[in-house]
Amino acid sequence: MRGVSCRLLASAVLLGGYLLCAVATPAIADTVCDQIDPQTGVCLVWVVVDVPDTDPVDDGPKDTGTGASCYWDGTKQGINRPPPGPVPCSSEYGYWSNSYRCYIRALVPQPPAGDPAWQGHEPGDGAVYDCYQPQTDLLIHIWSADAPENSGAGPSPRDVAQIAIDDMALRAINIGITPSPAAGRIGLVGMPVWMWAQSPDDHTYGPITATASAGGITITATATVRKVTWQMGDGTTVVCDSAGTPYQAKHGKQPSPDCGHVYETSSAGEPGGMYTVTATSAWVITWAGAGQTGTIRLDGLQRSVEITVGEAQVLVD
Repeated sequence: MRGVSCRLLASAVLLGGYLLCAVATPAIADTVCDQIDPQTGVCLVWVVVDVPDTDPVDDGPKDTGTGASCYWDGTKQGINRPPPGPVPCSSEYGYWSNSYRCYIRALVPQPPAGDPAWQGHEPGDGAVYDCYQPQTDLLIHIWSADAPENSGAGPSPRDVAQIAIDDMALRAINIGITPSPAAGRIGLVGMPVWMWAQSPDDHTYGPITATASAGGITITATATVRKVTWQMGDGTTVVCDSAGTPYQAKHGKQPSPDCGHVYETSSAGEPGGMYTVTATSAWVITWAGAGQTGTIRLDGLQRSVEITVGEAQVLVD
């Protein structure tokens, strides 16, 4: 609370971001009252207060960006130092090529015909390039029919990870819920509702792993569901950190041990007389490759069903 002290309050009510202080007028005889309740004669004082943020805190992993397009990986040549990692995409020696693992620059002028650098080709058939590795201080000549790739103009590791994610064909969970959304099935106000991922598999709950390559970069990505957020249709949100437990008849009226809800009102006043229940999956994808690692969040996959919830009928003789 800021500003005005309420030690002399007769009563106080918090309304939004304000505290309504009702103060008996004799207690503030030495002050000027700006607003008096016409019915009670009590002075009303409005005090600005800090209202805590009630939004849930996202404690999940953070998205770690794109990664660097150009990287050194000497392990493919049996060289262990320095370890794999990002490198500048250009230098005084030319542009970087992930495939050749060196800086590329066309020789000017090109070697004469018959020079060993042509590797049996004739001038005009491709070109000869300098290939310089600052990691090993090695300069060699290479021949290529086309200009070696410029990795600085190519995809980022995140772009390649996204190709792997697309190959995973991730989907929203298939909703399992009691009461069943089947026609003629009705739940009751006050009875436990169970929610779960119906027959979860690699594509609907994970984990699932895929590998993709592009621009001289190879990335392996692994995806798994971190949580499922359930919008119950009555204004309630339930966050479940697991796939949930499928309901069985033996559970009777017990509440779900890990993912459940209880409706306090019937769905009679809703469109079609049913609650729309929506489950949104929050996927986390970790990727590794090109001497780097990263994380991608995917939160938008969802599926909905409609269920009916009624009031229990009491028969009176």
